[in-house]
Amino acid sequence: MVARTFLVRHDDSTFTVDYDTDDGFEVFQFQLFSLTSIPPDEQKIVGEDNDRIVSDDSDLAAVSEKLQLVSITSEEARKPEKQEETTSSTTGAGNFDAGTSVMSDEELARMLQAEEEALLLQQYVAGDNRAHFEEKVRPHISKVLLYEDPVRQEAARKTVPLDNLEEKALVSLAKEGNFKPSKVEEDHAFLLQLLFWFKRSFSWVNAPPCDGCGNETTAQGRGDALPSEIQYGATIVELYRCNSCSRVTRFPRYNDPLKLVETRTGRCGEWANCFTLYCRAFGYESRLVLDFTDHVWTECYSEALGRWMHLDPGEAIYDRPLLYEKGWGKKLNYVIAIAKDGVYDVTKRYTRKWNEVLSRRAITTESSVVSVLTSITKECRRNCTSQVLSILEERDNIEREALERDLRSTDDAPISLPGRQSGDKQWRIARSEFGTDSLSSSSCTVRICSDEHVTKIYNAFSSILHKFVEDSLTASKGVEVLKILRATVVDLKKLPYKKRRASLKPNSVVGTSLVHQLLPSFKELLNALSLKSERDSNGILSVCLAGDPVQTALALPVALHALDELISDLSKCDNFSKGSLSFPLLRLNRICSGAVLASGEELPFGIATAAFDGTRMSKWEEPNGAKGCWIMYKLSANMQELVAYELMSANDAPERDPMDWVVEGSNDGGLSWHVLDERRSEMFDKRFRRKTYNVKSTGFLSNMFRFRFLAVRDVKSTSRLQVGSIDLYAKQN
Repeated sequence: MVARTFLVRHDDSTFTVDYDTDDGFEVFQFQLFSLTSIPPDEQKIVGEDNDRIVSDDSDLAAVSEKLQLVSITSEEARKPEKQEETTSSTTGAGNFDAGTSVMSDEELARMLQAEEEALLLQQYVAGDNRAHFEEKVRPHISKVLLYEDPVRQEAARKTVPLDNLEEKALVSLAKEGNFKPSKVEEDHAFLLQLLFWFKRSFSWVNAPPCDGCGNETTAQGRGDALPSEIQYGATIVELYRCNSCSRVTRFPRYNDPLKLVETRTGRCGEWANCFTLYCRAFGYESRLVLDFTDHVWTECYSEALGRWMHLDPGEAIYDRPLLYEKGWGKKLNYVIAIAKDGVYDVTKRYTRKWNEVLSRRAITTESSVVSVLTSITKECRRNCTSQVLSILEERDNIEREALERDLRSTDDAPISLPGRQSGDKQWRIARSEFGTDSLSSSSCTVRICSDEHVTKIYNAFSSILHKFVEDSLTASKGVEVLKILRATVVDLKKLPYKKRRASLKPNSVVGTSLVHQLLPSFKELLNALSLKSERDSNGILSVCLAGDPVQTALALPVALHALDELISDLSKCDNFSKGSLSFPLLRLNRICSGAVLASGEELPFGIATAAFDGTRMSKWEEPNGAKGCWIMYKLSANMQELVAYELMSANDAPERDPMDWVVEGSNDGGLSWHVLDERRSEMFDKRFRRKTYNVKSTGFLSNMFRFRFLAVRDVKSTSRLQVGSIDLYAKQN
């Protein structure tokens, strides 16, 4: 451990910041965030003595104690609208975006030298097989034109649970605090949900099951395609013999996405072919991307990002173009994007080792590659209007600049990319594509918890339970009332999110009159769910939407899981009375709406804020946290005294449960820490087990809390830590 004290100047203020090398550079950035409200991804830290930019632990060790902090956003806003370009003609990259991490001058010089040498060498090793290169690209033009067929598009749309995906897209935005997204933001979120749905609905085929008995089969080579198979582009038919009944099963490799919408089976070729049709069916500008080292995926133009985005339907991974080189270990050569309006060499998007890739581009010369692609693109655009041509050419120029810029970026350095997940394990190993099993980040961004609804739901049960006591209901009868509420929530969840309405149905234990009697106590819970109660002329009670349906969609899973726990807790209550109305039966004053930063996280579903969203459907997962990791929570408002907290085990893998940890509070934004609670050898005996802890050291007001997890349950069998949920409770005023 090395401790240093820095004097950090920002605008007209100077802050004293203590830095501990054990905490890491990200914690230092979070401390500055607490003091200045500048998020870590917008911070530019410079040594005042030598103007050195500080971007990691080693930089902090090398600079003097005096630092200057500026906001990238503010710095950019002060720049004049037009600046003279300062880039060298040797790079052709244009100005780098301020938010992009780029390599140092020395690294750039080495890379350019290696690229120049690789280009020189390629002149001698590259063949002059222009025709062969064109033969590999041109046949795919007719395939992508099928995506424009209205019949095929309509067939694809009919299979999509549109309302469900729209709901999931809007909820994903709401979890980020965006309840009023723009059309562009909605479209982007829907595209991601379409990708995840496609992954669940399409089946990967290693060897098809026997058509007769359904048992496993073994490959027997290829057979001749039947006319009915050729009709849908299946020029290749694989044959498999059943290991049990010896029956031969045919596996036609269909190329027509219309047939694939029906079969929903195949390997990466079928997956990417069919998914690209789905993207076009919903209006996304899309490309089929052909990797000459035997893989296919999709690119879509994201208006939200202002650029083309990589999507791999077989892996359900998006916007991670280095997946293949960095995660799978592929030795790429040519990556060609094929669309209705042209073909594009996008190899530079998918590599950070361009000089090595150049050495493998041996089919033909680089000038021939450009010539072939330009010629095909002109053919694709021959019927375009001059206005459309102008738009396409401008986008082409922007993409070329972006490809050069990305090639020199180091933004993906903290990202750990997984090996291939689709396909049989032995097949992946044979292809040398078997790497790690997770997409994770060791350099997390600060995330804001949009979880006020969780706190409101927890608080709402107070009026219900108090009404039970006031009306002298037994615990068992109270449980039956809660089961009626639970059944109503389940019914609501099953309905289209814009048309939710369900009845409060009495049962054999709880009659209609009692439900009516208790109805006023339900009001706070209904409000928390953006619902209201209505009574028809026959006296039947129902609940329906009272506000934003997205608020309801976000809150219903929380209410369902909270009801499950409350039913379980109340059923164990032997002497239910006013004295029972305390923590943890009542979980009041839950802290919410803070900012979260963690030592690492699983992308995209195991992010840090998942620990605070109130549902069992998510979890925070730290891929390298088994032997130590941390998560910090910064309050959005005043200081609070933490008096209790709860941890819940996640859905699987008990070996990843936290076992030893320390909880700390800070009253100076993370500059110093005070131990609030410490636990050793804690065990979660089942999945979704919620454990409650009263803080041992009370009376300390904090504006930030930190969990330091020291070890998981079985550190020998896993590198990961996971937590289903974390709930923090403040002292009531």
